[in-house]
Amino acid sequence: MFDLRRLRLLLELKHRGTISAVAAALNYSPSTISQQLSLLETEVGVELLEPIGRRVRLTPQAEILVAHTATVLRQLEAAEAEIARSLAELTGTVRIAAFQSVLLTLLPPALTDLNADHPGLRVELFQAEPEVALPKMLVHDFDLVVAEEYPGHPLPRPAEVEYRELRLEHMRFALPPTDHEVDPGQVWELVAQRPWIAEPPGSASHQWIQELCRGAGFEPDIRYTTDDLLVHRRFVEHGHAVAVLPDLILSDDPSDAVLLDIPGGPHARRIVAAYRKDNAEHPAIMACQAALAVRRDNAEDPHQPS
Repeated sequence: MFDLRRLRLLLELKHRGTISAVAAALNYSPSTISQQLSLLETEVGVELLEPIGRRVRLTPQAEILVAHTATVLRQLEAAEAEIARSLAELTGTVRIAAFQSVLLTLLPPALTDLNADHPGLRVELFQAEPEVALPKMLVHDFDLVVAEEYPGHPLPRPAEVEYRELRLEHMRFALPPTDHEVDPGQVWELVAQRPWIAEPPGSASHQWIQELCRGAGFEPDIRYTTDDLLVHRRFVEHGHAVAVLPDLILSDDPSDAVLLDIPGGPHARRIVAAYRKDNAEHPAIMACQAALAVRRDNAEDPHQPS
């Protein structure tokens, strides 16, 4: 019988790519991980790793073992969900990763509901962008990820992941307060002449904004980059830049920014809950989705056109 903890390390190595990454994720030293994988090789009786420069890769035999390990872990996760469903009270820990505007708006009231309805459930929240959080969910760092999907930039669709739409969120031009008399028909001409603030290059939001502007015939002058949308809002309100902002970041308190619909719209991003398919029936995952759905249904969007 193979040691399940060591098998899990091999699966982690498959997903994370390096022994150092596995060690960092699990708070072990690289030498400890290497030692445990060597012991696993002794148990199995074949080589599981082969050196490639300074790194290692899995042998074909290791790939076979990883596939079976994934099956075993799915079965154990199903057993955990069944046990949870058999209990009168929901307990345990659920780890949720979400991006900033969701942590600021949707999750605090959802957490209030969860604490009231399931006091025995421990919820841990982490701020992480989808491109970081989704791969970590596959290796069980997170149980639920709240992610965003921009037009033309779909999230990855691995077979193990299921998505549920939470809300469709309109994106709008945000201009400095001094632009309050702008003719909406001239908005493209105006934003083409102004400095921009956007999320960092490589993000789906950054790419979408570039494509949007190029479609209008210009390259946006992106002078400021940060993934903190509150900074975007402040720069706009102080007259330093224009931006495209989602309704969530504008919903808590009135903004001095001039908000205009983007021509050719409506333009919207999808807010989705992502979870491992084999964990879909776990009561904790279902409870978190239900709380987020209530927040979606009760959300009042003051900028939403009637």
